[in-house]
Amino acid sequence: GTSPDAIDRAEDRERFQELLHKLDLKQPENGIARSVEEAEVIADRIGYPVVVRPSYVLGGRAMEIVYDIEQLRNYMKFAVDASPEHPILVDKFLEDAVEIDVDALADGTDVVIGGIMQHIEEAGIHSGDSACALPPYSLDNNIIEEIRRQTIALALELDVRGLMNIQFAVKDDVVYLIEVNPRASRTSPFVSKATGRPLAKIAAKIMAGRSLKDQGVSGEIIPEHISVKESVFPFVKFPGVDTLLGPEMKSTGEVMGIDFDFGKAFAKAQLGAGVVLPLSGNIFVSVKDTDKKFILEPVRKLVEAGFEIISTSGTASFLTEHGIETKVINKVKEGRPHCVDAIKSNQISMVFNTTFGGQSIIDSFSIRRTALMHNVAYFTTVTGIRAAVDGILAMKRESLDSVPIQEYYPSL
Repeated sequence: GTSPDAIDRAEDRERFQELLHKLDLKQPENGIARSVEEAEVIADRIGYPVVVRPSYVLGGRAMEIVYDIEQLRNYMKFAVDASPEHPILVDKFLEDAVEIDVDALADGTDVVIGGIMQHIEEAGIHSGDSACALPPYSLDNNIIEEIRRQTIALALELDVRGLMNIQFAVKDDVVYLIEVNPRASRTSPFVSKATGRPLAKIAAKIMAGRSLKDQGVSGEIIPEHISVKESVFPFVKFPGVDTLLGPEMKSTGEVMGIDFDFGKAFAKAQLGAGVVLPLSGNIFVSVKDTDKKFILEPVRKLVEAGFEIISTSGTASFLTEHGIETKVINKVKEGRPHCVDAIKSNQISMVFNTTFGGQSIIDSFSIRRTALMHNVAYFTTVTGIRAAVDGILAMKRESLDSVPIQEYYPSL
């Protein structure tokens, strides 16, 4: 299999940067810190918010998005216990970027891409928690080709023997490398099911000495159907836990929806995860200022489909200015009756709520928790909101159908 030295080159933050410089690949602006003081200097240079993370951790352990110097000091003081002998990487947080996961097989000579997955949530949410689609549903072909090129270059440079997983972020048509894992990833079973190619079985044979050519494996399988992976979370079992997603993994399982239409595949995945997308009712909308322009189209589609919109004052003013009729409701801190009361009294069918910064996250905690406890679908990213609307409109056009999974692979 892949050598311990190759694993170290991918996991050790300083050696990883040397690897990227050698291959001339882009990373988000970053620095390596071994003390609170070093971390403060780096964060000040590249600008907040930043993502801080140790080396040699799984599941995004001790990864955090930091919005100010006090939060950074707290992080450096406590979270470095997760990996005390290794430096901390301080990354510029790429806001509104699209994250990509790639699984690939390599034998030291040849590289075969298992699958390219586009995350539905923006970059910054752990890949194990983000919904994703295979094949990508909105990426430009030039971007996909560049991702393929970088994947092959990394697999050959690291001399991977078996499976590898790479995470990219795309912002303003520029591809950034987030991390490389020279091992199987939790996405491998999803890719195998989506493409009909047993990645782990092939990788195990490579590690036992059989090349990709010997196994007759060549070329990327790009299915005609769309597969959507959605994560399953245990939040309802833990009173007081915030459901907001971030760079540290929180999910405990995943499900999959398959269809030839993205909206229907997404809706099936939501049903599998226990989230029921409504076909009528009131939608509560409260989003941060930078997201307001991006929700106009999906909200307008919902109004045209017969839904009513209820918003907090800032979002309501913006929607009204753009010709979308909405009812105004109080934020929790503005007094009763407020949005949480409306969720508790079953007046809300779905919640769209995005936040930015520590105080905003604290202020909106009760909205997310109440929606969870009352089984109301809620989405906390613009891309998640758009996908949810696609799913709702697909279900309103026609009912969801199901067929045996084998029918998606007529050649197998």
